[in-house]
Amino acid sequence: MALRSMRKARGCWSFIRALHEGPKTVPAPQKDAVHRVFSGIQPTGVPHLGNYLGAIESWVRLQDQHDSVLYSIVDLHSITVPQDPAALQQSILDMTAALLACGINPEKSILFQQSQVSEHTQLNWILTCMIKIPRLQHLHQWKVKTAQQKQEGTAGLLMYPVLQAADILLYKSTYVPVGEDQVQHMELVQDLARGFNKKYGEFFPVPTSILTPMKKVKSLRDPSAKMSKSDPNKMATISITDSPEEIVKKFRKAVTDFTSEVTYDPVGRPGVSNMLAIHAAVTGLTVEEVVRRSVGIDTAHYKLLVAEAVIEKLAPIKRELEKLKQNKDYLEKVLQAGSAKAKELAYPVCQEVKKLVGFL
Repeated sequence: MALRSMRKARGCWSFIRALHEGPKTVPAPQKDAVHRVFSGIQPTGVPHLGNYLGAIESWVRLQDQHDSVLYSIVDLHSITVPQDPAALQQSILDMTAALLACGINPEKSILFQQSQVSEHTQLNWILTCMIKIPRLQHLHQWKVKTAQQKQEGTAGLLMYPVLQAADILLYKSTYVPVGEDQVQHMELVQDLARGFNKKYGEFFPVPTSILTPMKKVKSLRDPSAKMSKSDPNKMATISITDSPEEIVKKFRKAVTDFTSEVTYDPVGRPGVSNMLAIHAAVTGLTVEEVVRRSVGIDTAHYKLLVAEAVIEKLAPIKRELEKLKQNKDYLEKVLQAGSAKAKELAYPVCQEVKKLVGFL
């Protein structure tokens, strides 16, 4: 009886110890990838033409060129401005559907929801404690966004470039596709990687920017500004779900100038040059080839040619998107599976960072 009681007590203590220690099996230590691509996109619902040509199309190519590719729907970044919870949840699913419709393949890349991998916020705090506030206040986007918000930007808006750095470094990413407006933020990421390595020993690769081949797609109504979903003028932005009639109407009203000839001059003729850049991007031709093929066509007719090319490019994406949006369960499963894969990579890196910092 005494022996049985001792065994029972030992079993009880083993169980209690197991609860405190957590699971015995943890993800295997991550092998440093020679090439790892990471990028993120905010869940703004359905992307517009600028999102597609400026980022998503190149993401599709990159997943065929690299063995390790991660694309994150960065919902933590989205709450730097007020969000309606129900609308945010729907926007996350809509963006997932849109990325899949555009060609992101969960078998070739890891598509996941940022907030589902807690290591992002853990690394973010460690990096936040390494950066000086004036450095963040000098970033161009902080100045622009706080001006738009009448100098009432939140601490989250100020600090989100550090979270962006955590997103990238958490996976020891080596390449990051970015647009021109993110170059400053990438310099911050690189500086944080170097600063961490200098303090704790070589650990993070210093990631390299991959500038997307398509420059910023400009607003159809104001070619000095980039195309944006938040533009109050609904004629300025092409959504990838716009009907052919809507696309034609928006291009008809696109700002050009009083010269009828089609020429490429981004400084002197920004409106027409934006049309040419879009036309080249959706057809796969160079701007020079598009200009040659447009000889003898006036800008009014040329705008309709561009509209037709955009309609043709977006038609299969739109059809696939509509199908995917009807399958909420599938979209959720894609995000769950992707988040689990991302966590397998993130966990050992975060654990090692904690050891280096002195937490473990």
